[in-house]
Amino acid sequence: MFIRYERSIKEFIVNYPIVSTLVIIHLVLWIIIDFLSLPFGALIEAWGVGSNLLVAEGQYWRLITPIFLHGDLMHALFNSFSLVLFGPALEQMVGKSKFLFGYFGAGIIGNIGTFIFGPENYWHLGASGAIFGLFGIYVFMAMNRKHLIDQSSAQMIRVILIFGLIMTFFRSGINVYGHLFGFIGGFLLAPLVLKNARIYSPWGNSNRHNYHYDAKEVQFNPNRWRRKRWLPENIRKNWLLIIIGILAAIGLLSRFF
Repeated sequence: MFIRYERSIKEFIVNYPIVSTLVIIHLVLWIIIDFLSLPFGALIEAWGVGSNLLVAEGQYWRLITPIFLHGDLMHALFNSFSLVLFGPALEQMVGKSKFLFGYFGAGIIGNIGTFIFGPENYWHLGASGAIFGLFGIYVFMAMNRKHLIDQSSAQMIRVILIFGLIMTFFRSGINVYGHLFGFIGGFLLAPLVLKNARIYSPWGNSNRHNYHYDAKEVQFNPNRWRRKRWLPENIRKNWLLIIIGILAAIGLLSRFF
């Protein structure tokens, strides 16, 4: 479920428009706010960052807007990479509307938990609560909708969840409330999100499974050796995703050293 078969970034965007849009928003906002440090970028961050004190004063939009914002490049890349890894299968299985409902519902529940249990002067941002909500949905799936998830994918979810919880409690600067209540929110919303869910298919959004053999097609390209390139086609067409993954891994490792 979590292995990508798309041949290019364009194909990924076409197949998974919600996940792609969320990742683009993460990176564009980081560019505006941090990389370019544009004046209106600072306004966006000030208007959207999570603040328990300001929520208490009635600025309830701050239960939603922190999901789009990130503190630095590594934060944005790591959450974006997690979304690219775990989001596509669920988007295909439940559809765009239910995926958005589960993702933002869990993120909002995580921020509500932060508001209720966090210190009054607590500030926070990031999509981690919403992503932990995806884990909550997958855990519910593995426990109660076993026909929707294969054993190896369920095992991967358990390992990633345990690793994520270890990071949550042993690293500083992490919104523990957002992670925990985001996971709980995803688990609680899962029955609604997974209602009438389809079994995931790696070719479900692709035209490759509709390909028919044509005897008239040339079966051997005499120039194929001349056109041989050093990098495999999958790497060349997915270079951006690979770079994001490498940078996210570097950012993750930097938290431990």
